Amino acid sequence: MTPFIILTIIIFLAALFGYVNVRFLKLPTTIGLMLITIVFSLAIFGISFYDDTLLDIEEYIITKLDFRTLLLDVMLSFLLFAGALHTNFEQLRVQRWPVIVFATLGVLASTFLVGTAVFYIIPLFGLQVSYIHCLLFGALISPTDPIAVLGILKQAGAPKKLETKIVGESLFNDGVGVVVFLTIFNIAASGGSEESTGFLHIMELFGAEVIGGISLGLAIGYITYLLMRSIDDYDTEVIITLATVMVGTALAQKLHFSAPLAMVTAGLLVGNDTVRQSTMSEMTETYVDKFWELIDILLNTVLFVLIGMEILVLTFDLEYIFAGLAAIPTVLICRYLSLLLPIEFFKNRLQFVPKTNLIMTWGGLRGGISIALCLGLTQDMERDLFLVMTYVIVIFSILVQGLTVGNLIKKTQNTQTVE
Repeated sequence: MTPFIILTIIIFLAALFGYVNVRFLKLPTTIGLMLITIVFSLAIFGISFYDDTLLDIEEYIITKLDFRTLLLDVMLSFLLFAGALHTNFEQLRVQRWPVIVFATLGVLASTFLVGTAVFYIIPLFGLQVSYIHCLLFGALISPTDPIAVLGILKQAGAPKKLETKIVGESLFNDGVGVVVFLTIFNIAASGGSEESTGFLHIMELFGAEVIGGISLGLAIGYITYLLMRSIDDYDTEVIITLATVMVGTALAQKLHFSAPLAMVTAGLLVGNDTVRQSTMSEMTETYVDKFWELIDILLNTVLFVLIGMEILVLTFDLEYIFAGLAAIPTVLICRYLSLLLPIEFFKNRLQFVPKTNLIMTWGGLRGGISIALCLGLTQDMERDLFLVMTYVIVIFSILVQGLTVGNLIKKTQNTQTVE
């Protein structure tokens, strides 16, 4: 089966499932596609007891596609640039300090809280996992998924100040989360050698990935600004933004910088209202926005179809499923605690909407990034166990939290209005 045939099948399924969702289920795209794909995969699994042809085809597609590489090295840059391009820069500038703290210290705190809690919870199910591997799980499950968050919040009706905090955090914390994950991964892979655990080595890795990524994004974004300002041709300017993402991602990977952070930074710079007014005509702005909206919709559709199909690679041990179910409230509680101090610190300086911590905890969805990072684990790092746990959390996050976060926002804001 050629790559073109595999891509054709995926796009066909995405179109079919998207049609079913819009025509019948009428759920948010992210939720509807994932739900339909999971049901589809389970149906194929059931049919396989009589005829395993469809199961073999789906398993072949999943094994041939390197989901981790596809998402982290390719799709994520496009999705984050598209999300950043349409983010309210002025609101983000006002909320920059809580967003930075949520995306850095919040991720670190959550990593250690989740890792420590899971270390003590897992033995209850007859499983033994080392502390460093539990920290790996904490690192991969702590970042909220900007792709899932952006898709849900568009229909949730969140106040702009709250939406900016959640979206801003989710745009930046995945880049930081990947760095934290890679740092702990290197420590675990090296057996805790002094070279890999030294403070200077860790700071060097963090600096290269985070600071390098943001600096590259600023440089790429500024070059894009100069090029677009010097011409007025919407066709060429759309292609320039596409080249920005592709060249920027390639450079970040070559220089070992964080490509996600680079693309978020470039997207925020190019999408800034001030930059738009000085570089884009009304026609160009319309075409650039519509082009990246289409890219965003297409890749989101493909991504959540692939997430649903990944269910076939899981090892369905009962202990693993129970551990995953126990991890759901654990992860939510740890996220709530990790946000508690930053929110208390900033709420007197910036106006926070009521129940910000509760909404950010419930609205902090997990998605493809956590699954992609988990797929990068080795077998001796408890890959099968953590993959099942991650998948259980992601399904709950998208289907349950995603479906109810809008009602939670409305309820908390209505309560405040009445008061």
